[in-house]
Amino acid sequence: MSAHRSRFSARWLAAGGAAVLAGILGVAMLLHDSGAACAAPPGTTQKSGKATFYDLAGTSGNCSFEVPADDLYVALGPSEYSAGASCGAYLDVTGPKGKVRVKVFDSCPECPAGHIDLSRTAFKKIGNEIDGIIPIKYKLVTNPSTPAGISVRIKEGASQYWFAARIDNHANLLSSVKVASGGGSFKSAHRTDFNYWLIDAGAGSGPFKIKITDVYGNTATVTGIKMSPGAVQKTSTRITGGSTTVASAEKATTPTAKATTSAAAKSAKSPSPSTSASTAAPLLESTTAAPGAEPATATQPLVDLAAQPVAVGC
Repeated sequence: MSAHRSRFSARWLAAGGAAVLAGILGVAMLLHDSGAACAAPPGTTQKSGKATFYDLAGTSGNCSFEVPADDLYVALGPSEYSAGASCGAYLDVTGPKGKVRVKVFDSCPECPAGHIDLSRTAFKKIGNEIDGIIPIKYKLVTNPSTPAGISVRIKEGASQYWFAARIDNHANLLSSVKVASGGGSFKSAHRTDFNYWLIDAGAGSGPFKIKITDVYGNTATVTGIKMSPGAVQKTSTRITGGSTTVASAEKATTPTAKATTSAAAKSAKSPSPSTSASTAAPLLESTTAAPGAEPATATQPLVDLAAQPVAVGC
């Protein structure tokens, strides 16, 4: 995925941003040298930081989602974007004027930990647009409500020999996605930084069963997913609340015009990064059914929902 933000503004550099830029480059080099091994999504413990805002210039951000109907979304820096692990989760962000809930939608390559970039709509709910940058507190939301059930979008170019799917409306951070074609056994998919789950050798021609597990151990399996690249296939299934469910896909919608998984060009307001560190905890291992087996009809969350999930451990 290519970077999708404008270069730093001359106004910001003139205002002393050069020193901050040097610090950002240092952080970038550290992440590069360490392989971003300590990258982790935001946790459920509230953090302090700063927020800017931007206008999306394109059809999607790095998470490959369509723009939320309420226009409330956020871009995270590399450490908290965590190579796509944060995509689809929700943050509660509190600013000078109140609180707003935003969906993790995009990455902000120049944002260090503690600096988040909100949609203009979200920013205006908690701060004055004229300020450009505001102090905020934010935290990950556990079991947030979603505007619809789980949906699946098979990527353009997918076939029986190469599987790629985007999962939306899963609410919590995801730990695993497994796919079975027809009556076959489940195969594990791996997540990309643009938020598609891939099986490089393919998963067959479908229809597919897709088993989704979040970091709290909640699972849901959707069935009847067709090999229909570019179409958003909607279901009524929701994964939160600790229950394991199986549901079939509803009629797929047509692809969003010119929707792509490439990074969208964005223009950020003057950044004033915070260097606050993110708090990390070990990844919670998911428990899944044996290959080919259907999930149980019900279960309870496997861990304390107040625990702080992390997708990439240090």
